[in-house]
Amino acid sequence: MTKRTPPYSPEVRARAVRMVLDHQGEHASQYAAIRSIAQKIGCSGETLRNWVRQAERDQGLRAGSTTDERERIKALERENRELRQANEILRKASAYCAQAELDRRSRS
Repeated sequence: MTKRTPPYSPEVRARAVRMVLDHQGEHASQYAAIRSIAQKIGCSGETLRNWVRQAERDQGLRAGSTTDERERIKALERENRELRQANEILRKASAYCAQAELDRRSRS
């Protein structure tokens, strides 16, 4: 699995979100502000909307998982996957050793 680097730095994201929150009063709606600022920074309106929604969740203004919670869940899921793989390897090794012991005893 290759790691993908995001095309926009965290600083650009934070600045774009701050611009939306600061300038939404100058537009008919928050989404109008998002579209206007998205054009200026060169990303899609949907991308910027997702950044704004996540920032609102991080600030407690919107229900949902914060960025820290999402990262923790991802880490736990990764650890869980690795442990399942290790358990599967150990289960197969145990079965192999048990079978080898039975074969050894039957030859004696």
